[in-house]
Amino acid sequence: MKWSELSIHTTSEAVEAISNILHEAGASGVVIEDSEDYGKERADQFGEIYALNPKDFPKDGVIVKAYLAETSFLGETVEEIKVAINNLVNYDINIGHNEVTINEVNEEDWATAWKKYYHPVKISNRFTIVPTWEDYEPVNSDELIIELDPGMAFGTGTHPTTVLCLQALEKTIKDTDLVVDVGTGSGVLAIGAALLGAKHVHALDLDEVAVRSAIENVQLNKVEDSIDVMQGNLLDTVKEPADVVVANILAEVIMTFTDDAYTIVKPGGLFITSGIIEPKKDDVKASLVKAGFIIEEVMMMEDWVAIISRKSVN
Repeated sequence: MKWSELSIHTTSEAVEAISNILHEAGASGVVIEDSEDYGKERADQFGEIYALNPKDFPKDGVIVKAYLAETSFLGETVEEIKVAINNLVNYDINIGHNEVTINEVNEEDWATAWKKYYHPVKISNRFTIVPTWEDYEPVNSDELIIELDPGMAFGTGTHPTTVLCLQALEKTIKDTDLVVDVGTGSGVLAIGAALLGAKHVHALDLDEVAVRSAIENVQLNKVEDSIDVMQGNLLDTVKEPADVVVANILAEVIMTFTDDAYTIVKPGGLFITSGIIEPKKDDVKASLVKAGFIIEEVMMMEDWVAIISRKSVN
C-alpha cells in the first residue's frame, strides 16, 4: 500500500490541536519536529539525553507529520484537514506558517521511519516510558515501566502534557482510589495510575481506534484487572463517583465539562487537567473555580500547563 506523508509547518501552540485533527482524519502515525527541541539545553534530571540530528528539525516553529493511506478520497480528506486547521484561529490558537506539503511514502518505509523518534524516556522520579521495540533494564528498584506501542492512537506518553499528568498522578494516587481517565488515547495515564496502585481505572475515549490501542497497551502492561477501557464522550459513560478524574485534552474542551467533573469527583477528590497552553491557563483556572474546585497546584513544562484542583469536603 502507498501512503502520503502530510507535513504541516505550524507553532508549538497548535501542535496538540493539529495532531488531534490529523488523528480524527485517520492519520496512521504522527511525528512532531520542534525547532526548539534541537537547540535548547536540557538538565539530565531523569535519564539519558539522546543525540539529535539538526536535519530532523525545522529552522523555526514545528512540523507535524501525519501518514494517510492513498485512496480516491485523499484529496477531499486533505482539504478537510486544511479547513479544520484554519478554523483553529477562531479559538485564538496561533497556527503560524500553516504551510502544508504532501509526499508519497512506501508502506515499508513508513512502518519503521517514525520509530526513530521514540526511545525509552524517564519522565519522572519513578516513570519510564519504553516503546515495545526497545530493550530497557530498570535503573532503580522502584522504577515503574510503561511499555507502549502507540499504533495509530494519539499519544506516545512523552509529550509535556502527558508527562505533567503522570507526575501529578505520581504525587497524588492512593491505593484506594477510583480513577477516571478522560480521552485516554494510547492509555498511558490509565496505565500509570494502575501501576501506582489505584484500585480501579475507568479509561474512555471517543475514538474507537484509540480505544483499541489503549486496550492493547493495558494488556501489554498486564494491568487489565485494574482498568476497563470504553468508548465514550467525556464523562458520559461514568456512573460512579471518582476519587481522581484526569483529562489531558484541549483547554477549550476541559472548560466544557468542569461542572460535570465536579459532580463526578468525590468530596475531597481531585481533578487533574492538562493539554493547556500557557495563554489559556487563567481561563481554565477560572472555569475550575467557577465549578467549585479549589486550585491546589499549577505545574508547567515548556509552554504547557497542568492543574491539580480539589473538590472541597464540605
